[in-house]
Amino acid sequence: MKYLVLALLFCALASLSDAQCHAKALLPDMTHCQDDSDHTWHPVGSLWRNSECLDCSCTGCCQAYITPTEVPEDCVAVLDTQACEYIVHTKGNSNGLCEGVKIWKMSAV
Repeated sequence: MKYLVLALLFCALASLSDAQCHAKALLPDMTHCQDDSDHTWHPVGSLWRNSECLDCSCTGCCQAYITPTEVPEDCVAVLDTQACEYIVHTKGNSNGLCEGVKIWKMSAV
């Protein structure tokens, strides 16, 4: 019964988060795991950010950035993979930042 309550609580908390995450299985005797994007190895229990701006552990990864959902027609959203954030600027002018961009809010990882 307590596992059912725990599972329901987990589902409720997961639905409150807007973060895009994916889970991975952790085998009982594992001491290290491999990042699916960078193919780097990490000790179980460690946290890292990979080259695709995902905050990861051996049990899964979540986006480390907020995604714009409504970008004005004269603007473009570009993910800066160094800063792990979207830069929204006018088309043809990367120095002209756009205003009025709507984003969905992401919970902390």
